[in-house]
Amino acid sequence: MKKSTHKVVFFSALPPYRGGISDFSELVVSAMEQQYDLKAFTFKKQYPNFLFPGKTQLSLNKLSKSYPRIVSGFNPLSYFSAVRQLKKSSPTIFITNYWMTFFAPMNVFFSKSFKKDCLKIAIIHNLIPHEKRFFDTFFNRIFVKSYDGFIVLSESVKKDLLAIDPAAKYCLLKHPSYNQFGEKIARKEAAEALGLDPTKKILLFFGLIRNYKGLDLLLQAFSNLNKEFILLIAGEVYGDEITYTNLIAKSKNKNIHFVNQFINEQDVKLYFSVADLCVLPYKSATQSGIQALANSFCLPVLISNVGGLVEDIVDEKNGFILNEINPLAIQNKIEEIFNENKLTQVEENLKIENLLLNDMWTKFSDSLIQFCDTLKKNS
Repeated sequence: MKKSTHKVVFFSALPPYRGGISDFSELVVSAMEQQYDLKAFTFKKQYPNFLFPGKTQLSLNKLSKSYPRIVSGFNPLSYFSAVRQLKKSSPTIFITNYWMTFFAPMNVFFSKSFKKDCLKIAIIHNLIPHEKRFFDTFFNRIFVKSYDGFIVLSESVKKDLLAIDPAAKYCLLKHPSYNQFGEKIARKEAAEALGLDPTKKILLFFGLIRNYKGLDLLLQAFSNLNKEFILLIAGEVYGDEITYTNLIAKSKNKNIHFVNQFINEQDVKLYFSVADLCVLPYKSATQSGIQALANSFCLPVLISNVGGLVEDIVDEKNGFILNEINPLAIQNKIEEIFNENKLTQVEENLKIENLLLNDMWTKFSDSLIQFCDTLKKNS
């Protein structure tokens, strides 16, 4: 049953593209299309291959739904035909995701192509890039000026938005927990599948590996942990692999299991079922999809106090906060968590939170549309 007369067009990275933005967008689209008249589109090509640091931009999951592919993010000539498809259904709301300044010109072109009575909304994951480029400030400014309203996923992003435009219309909606990767399975079963010893204390570092995520700091900390610990690293390196392979080779603790590849959707539950603690020692960030993923499996996180990462964390209640980001601080915090048996209560609290936060993606999409309704009434 559709709940609104709005016609919504949604553009973002979506399957067959892989990664956190694609996962997030697909869940938003799935929730919205149950209740609203929605059409979703994605890229023909996202980045030029020479700028993409990974092995492939596409998912190998054949079961995933694919969406119409209409534009090359780096070919302005393709913008014109893409706009024709976006405008074909005469939408009353256009929604896009924004996570990289590289796509600002395309997003501005899309926005300017719609009539004034079409509301242009951007869901902002990140405004300040982790790897800065000379055009970031200018591109962000023209992007923000081109949209009517914004969904921000953290207080940190809200501050970045208002620093560019103090009059920007925004709605702060928290990143819902992921729920598409299945249920948690028995630890012993997951350990057997991954070739790990389930009697060890298993630390998980999960997700695409980039410098700002602090894996180098975690590896240095892990070197000094005793042999009761295993470090499970699961994710493809984007950038310089040598830094990590050298640190692994030098580590005094050799219990490191490194899966240097993008983890297929059907295997995600293995990693979050076998681990005792997910460690996210980020050097910078706004919010984390990995944190949302860990929450969905009721796996406690140890996470840096940077950006908006700890906005919803109460230390030792629903997670653990790392206030200093250096190897010794990481080592000390991990030892404290395990030596003082602090994990069990946090796991129980996360289970209660998940029960209370049912239908998070539906609530997210409803709140988004309510924000649009408010903007339309006040326009």
